[in-house]
Amino acid sequence: EKVVNPAGQNAQFERSRCATRGGGFTHAPKFTPYTGKIRKSGTGGIYQINDHLYEGRYTPTNAQGKREVHTVYAKTREEVEPMLEKMIGEVRERIRLEKEGKKYTA
Repeated sequence: EKVVNPAGQNAQFERSRCATRGGGFTHAPKFTPYTGKIRKSGTGGIYQINDHLYEGRYTPTNAQGKREVHTVYAKTREEVEPMLEKMIGEVRERIRLEKEGKKYTA
């Protein structure tokens, strides 16, 4: 059955999801943007550990050619994102300096 949603566009709705007892529609389904599960290369990954903890993980190759794991933790995904970005910048700088033979100071 086609109905007009609040934005004025035609939309296909299932009666079982939006129907009230009288058969009318009370609201359109909420739009949530698709958040992909795959991030771009070199940006780390964010994982939900349990109901109230998220982990940001970055695993680069160090100056000696070995993989090293760096992690940050926070209560929400939104809190992990800037922490992960900052940590990735610091790790990349440290690796760059180690490749040049300089000593890294935090």
